[in-house]
Amino acid sequence: MNKGAEAIAALRAGRAIGVGLLTVAAVETATNDFLRLADAEQSSPLLLSGARAAALGLGNQRDSASVQAPVLIERAPWLDPATAQDLVDAGRDFARFGPGPLQAGTVPDSYAAQAALALARRAGLMPALWLLGSEATLHLSPEEALAATRPASVAIAARALLPVEGLGPPTQIVAMRSDEDGSEHVALLVGAPGGHAPLVRLHSECLTGDVFGSLKCDCGPQLSAALQLMEAEGGGILLYLRQEGRGIGLANKIRAYALQDRGLDTVEANHRLGFADDERDYALAAAMLRALGVSEVRLLTNNPAKLEGLQAQGIAATRVAHRLPANPHNAHYLDVKKAKSGHLD
Repeated sequence: MNKGAEAIAALRAGRAIGVGLLTVAAVETATNDFLRLADAEQSSPLLLSGARAAALGLGNQRDSASVQAPVLIERAPWLDPATAQDLVDAGRDFARFGPGPLQAGTVPDSYAAQAALALARRAGLMPALWLLGSEATLHLSPEEALAATRPASVAIAARALLPVEGLGPPTQIVAMRSDEDGSEHVALLVGAPGGHAPLVRLHSECLTGDVFGSLKCDCGPQLSAALQLMEAEGGGILLYLRQEGRGIGLANKIRAYALQDRGLDTVEANHRLGFADDERDYALAAAMLRALGVSEVRLLTNNPAKLEGLQAQGIAATRVAHRLPANPHNAHYLDVKKAKSGHLD
């Protein structure tokens, strides 16, 4: 396991890591027992994303004026670990009065702080960290931390035949592992392309839609329709990418759903949680295609970012429209993706 993968695992496990001159631990996973040792004086401040600080009403303070920059929250006597957990979880925003007052301070190393918060996002955690005064046993430079958040190289780990219900052509499944963070992704090879650019779908993992049939999104129908189109053509490639919730992770996607229940749209919910509209990066998808020997594709998508992402990585990609009918539960979601995220018809 490389250092980036180790750092992501450490944050998920509630341990401290060093990034640049900073030592941090995730608010979401650091236990009280750990904090009693690492922060015995209960003086460690919080490090939040600028977007989350703005959602907490700190935008009028000089040290939190930009939603693009990390924000340090000074420690106060009332800000114990339980209150910090409540504070940073946007899913609870409408179920409590805001604690406070909160005071923003100066981030000691903004570049390292940005890298540490990016690593927390990549770990599927809320972008909220304790800024500890102690040393960590695992230390990364900011550049190493950022590299782990942008997987761009893969190795084929295993492959096998995989008969799939409803598909006539023979199918293979190919498991690939990212060299940067150890995450595993798969390619489903349907039939054979037949000597021309294959039909390809980049499908981000969606447990709620793909497995449980959620009506809040169109992921499940898009997955099924893509496979049927590939079968009709006699071949195609589906890349199943571990990018749940447009890259924010499963728990954060459920938090975003809770905010949508309160009236926010999908983009507003992501921002309130401290994430961008879309946290995905398609360099990994391009690396998977290269590992399969594919350099030209016809891409089933309505998301121009996917097309541009592959093209930027040297994959010759042309678009094939892929839009499914809306239902009463996801019509607003699809409209928002078109209006705010630039999705096409």
